[in-house]
Amino acid sequence: MLSRRHLLAMAPAAALLPVVVPARAATRRVISVGGALTELIYELGAQSELVGVDSTSLYPVAATRLPNVGYARTLAAEGLLSLAPTMIVATEEAGPPAVLRQLETAKVPLHVLRAENRFEGVIERTRTLGELLGRQTQAAALVQRLQTEWAASRQLVTQVAAGHRAPRVLFILSNAANQARIAGGGTGADAMIGYAGGVNALGDAQGYKMLAPESAIAAAPDVILATSQGVEASGGIDGLLKLPGLAQTPAGQQRRVVVMETMTLLGFGPRTPLALKTLAQGLHAPGGKSV
Repeated sequence: MLSRRHLLAMAPAAALLPVVVPARAATRRVISVGGALTELIYELGAQSELVGVDSTSLYPVAATRLPNVGYARTLAAEGLLSLAPTMIVATEEAGPPAVLRQLETAKVPLHVLRAENRFEGVIERTRTLGELLGRQTQAAALVQRLQTEWAASRQLVTQVAAGHRAPRVLFILSNAANQARIAGGGTGADAMIGYAGGVNALGDAQGYKMLAPESAIAAAPDVILATSQGVEASGGIDGLLKLPGLAQTPAGQQRRVVVMETMTLLGFGPRTPLALKTLAQGLHAPGGKSV
């Protein structure tokens, strides 16, 4: 990439060129705050414009090699501005508000996309990013592909869920031993469980709540759904099932635990159709098989 000094020196020659849009695109410097947004940017082929990502941007692996601006909810304006971005894209989860106001004062274009935990939200974010990055054609092709993959995954759910009762599923988000939360209604986990033909065993609760042993036992889940990161933090499946109350549930007694990577399951990015397929196969696996 040419420096600003070199570009100024070449101004007379550049003035003869009929098209200047590519030069503008080449100077775009984008920070992505949100793992799903980062994945979409790669899918759109605009990864060369990325100069920074947040800590949830773990896929593809190439994204982890970019400068990291920290966790989406606890951003620092200094770290963001040090990368000289010309655009920041984020979801509604980005914050704190004071930092967002600082970015506005610095006149850095900040585009906050809806963090909707529905497949329709994936499509909406794909189209919006396509417009922001000047990649509408790529976005249209990606939307078509995602819709085809989603339809196939929904068909698979119908097939594997046929002929038996919908399993009651308890989602556990564990970050350390004896520290865990469950997912109630209105969460990404609740949406994915429903899409996959399951019933959220604690769906009457709203949002993420701390795990209460008596609630877990009363919920009587057939399956425990957990993230691979949470299982690792708990010391494996055995460690997870030692969390208060889980061993006394039908799922705990039968060791029916489905494990998926966090952003794959909850990110609502371009891997969502694959996530649905994997989750459905795990929840409806015969013989209480763990995944």
